[in-house]
Formats: sequence, C-alpha cells, structure tokens
Amino acid sequence: MLEARDITVRFGDRRVLDSTSLHVGDGEVVALLGPSGVGKSTLLRVIAGLLTADGGSVWLDGTDITVLPAHRRSIGMVFQDEQLFPHLSVGANVGFGLRMQRVAHGVVAARVAELLELVGLPGFAGRQVTKLSGGEAKRVALARSLAPRPKVLLLDEPLTGLDRELHDRLATDLAALLRATDTTALLVTHDHEEAAKIADRVVTL
Repeated sequence: MLEARDITVRFGDRRVLDSTSLHVGDGEVVALLGPSGVGKSTLLRVIAGLLTADGGSVWLDGTDITVLPAHRRSIGMVFQDEQLFPHLSVGANVGFGLRMQRVAHGVVAARVAELLELVGLPGFAGRQVTKLSGGEAKRVALARSLAPRPKVLLLDEPLTGLDRELHDRLATDLAALLRATDTTALLVTHDHEEAAKIADRVVTL
C-alpha cells in the first residue's frame, strides 16, 4: 500500500535520512521505533507531503505521489499536539476534512457521529475542544484524521504527554480501532511497549 523508496533528507550539512526505504502493506500497522533525532518524524512528514525530500520517492497503492501536494495524497496524519481548531466544536473538528471535500451536510453529520462512537466519545459533537481532557483531545484528533477515510494514517507519537495509565488504555483502544477500521497505519514512537501493543510489525530506525 505505502512505499518510501530511498528517501534522503538533509538539513544543512546534516543528513537526517540517507536512502531510507520502508513499506507498509495493505491493512498493516507498522511502528517506526527509534530514539529522538534519528529522522522518524522527518520520514512521516515526507510521506505526508509536508516536507520535500532531497532524494527518493513515495508510492501509494502503486502510484508515485512524490510531487503531489499533501491535500491530494489521501493520507491522514495525527500529530503529537493534536492541532485541533480551538474555535470549532468537537463535531466541527472531526468533520473538517469532509467539509473541505464538499461532502453533503447529512453525510458529514453521520460520519462524525459514527467516528465519535468508535473513539469512545458519543454525544461529544457539540462540546468545545478547549473543554476536553488530554485523552479526549487525542481521541478527537484521531477521529478527525479517520473521517475522510484516508488510504494511510500516519501517527507521530500520538500518545505523548499522557500519564502511564491513560497512555496504556489509549494504546489498547488505538490498536483495536485500527483493526476495526482495517486502517493501514504507520506509527512513530520511541516507546517499545507502545509499539508492541499497537503494531503488527516494528521497524527500527
């Protein structure tokens, strides 16, 4: 489903990625594991189209998408800090991508309700995101990324900043959700236990 081929990224004189290649199969959840600074998040940003690599290519479902802008790649991304829109409600945040695709209002509302149920937040559509707990905000960010039905979901340390008990509970929920939705996903983490709990396969960078 997803291939990163010979990706090279330089920041000044520093080569962060050097002909790095990775593949993720259809419906597979892969964890990209490694210490800070080895280029895990950089690789995700290249795949998402948020950063232009100095070399290499990105392929999705057999198509070269290297030069496509981020919004045309059918790739969802969950960031460490959620990046929710503070002026929008939970429902408006979750449905944002669908509205940008000009999906009918009724279809958006149904999809929002479906996803909030899936992430364990039924009835939260009208709530303000500024009133959410850390765990709730991360669930909303996940729902928003899944709403447009991306071909691949990228998760950049999505459980960072949570206490251990909540972290472990959300890791279990995330693993179950990715399987329930048959989502192809690439997870960046430095936590070995998190990688083992969520992913089908672990790749060390």
